[in-house]
Amino acid sequence: MAQSILAQEPQVKIERAGDRVTAKLAGHWTAEHAEMVEPLAGEIAAEAGQHHVILDLAGVGRIDTLGAWVLDRTRHELGERGLGADFTHASPEQQILLNEVAYRGFQEQPTVRRSKAVDFLVDVGKSVAGAGRDLVDGVAFLGELASAIVRVVTHPRRFRGTAVVNQLEQIAYRSVPIIVLISFLVGCIVAQQSIFQLQRFGATPFVVDLIGILVLRELALLLTSIMVSGRSGSAFTAEIGSMKMREEIDALRVMGLDPIEVLIVPRILALVIGLPLLTFISSIAALSGGGITAWLYGDVSPDVFLSRLRAAVGMNTFLVGLFKAPFMALIIGIIATLEGLAVEGSAESLGRHVTSSVVKAIFMVIVLDGLFAMFFAAIRY
Repeated sequence: MAQSILAQEPQVKIERAGDRVTAKLAGHWTAEHAEMVEPLAGEIAAEAGQHHVILDLAGVGRIDTLGAWVLDRTRHELGERGLGADFTHASPEQQILLNEVAYRGFQEQPTVRRSKAVDFLVDVGKSVAGAGRDLVDGVAFLGELASAIVRVVTHPRRFRGTAVVNQLEQIAYRSVPIIVLISFLVGCIVAQQSIFQLQRFGATPFVVDLIGILVLRELALLLTSIMVSGRSGSAFTAEIGSMKMREEIDALRVMGLDPIEVLIVPRILALVIGLPLLTFISSIAALSGGGITAWLYGDVSPDVFLSRLRAAVGMNTFLVGLFKAPFMALIIGIIATLEGLAVEGSAESLGRHVTSSVVKAIFMVIVLDGLFAMFFAAIRY
């Protein structure tokens, strides 16, 4: 038994003949004998001197990836010293393994000295170029979406009403609880802080004007758009991205169906319809929260709150928020679907594009709201 185990251990016998050194290998050159393989390979390199080396594999019983790699590395190191080294009596299987695991030296990458200022400018330039590409892609996609809608309008039988209703349920109906809760709480917080500040000047009743205008023109729309971006926008990207990964979108094209008509038009139509409805619900919830807080903290009764609200808020204030909502929905839908179509074949890519979708959508919602604010201020509406 002991002799059997000993026979399996890797062995080297060095023989010299003229200007040639023959290393006769025996035993099993495998990973289980790794602690012996490395020293024996070092012994071969040390005994080579300045002679040509022959690595004789006739006595090798087994050899795996580790053994083949170590032997080929030894041959490579002898070659770097200007000495020739060759394998002999290797079986076809052993020769294939030696060829597959051939040792390759690793070249050190040259270190490039860079300036932090230059790196910063490069990053800024890349960001600006990326934003420009996103803008061009968004405009091009908007054109494709418009042409798809025209095709649906001219061929009503291609309109997928069931898909729109399903998306309306997912986007609008199922979002109502969280939208109401968040808007109500934010309305309470804004009203409370406003009351504490206005009490210094004895102007507590003006909290109604502040809450009414702020909620109807800006706050309700922003809260709703941000919540929809995080909830529905990310879902759009994940759904379309998963379809892209599983080649379902390519399958639709093979079947003669337009993915934009089938997948994207119903989602964006549902967003354009659902976001104004959610904005209206958010406005009511925020005003309710503000009214209750004004009653509890500022002694502004519900009757006074409603009468001052009617006096402070005109129809234009109410319509501004609703007018902006479809544009916010269009921006969210385009960004979410574009990021979904950009997903590649890995889960990492899917996660990266979902994150990018939410961040870009929220950013563009805030930018677009600022542009609308300047526009309505310029026309005094």
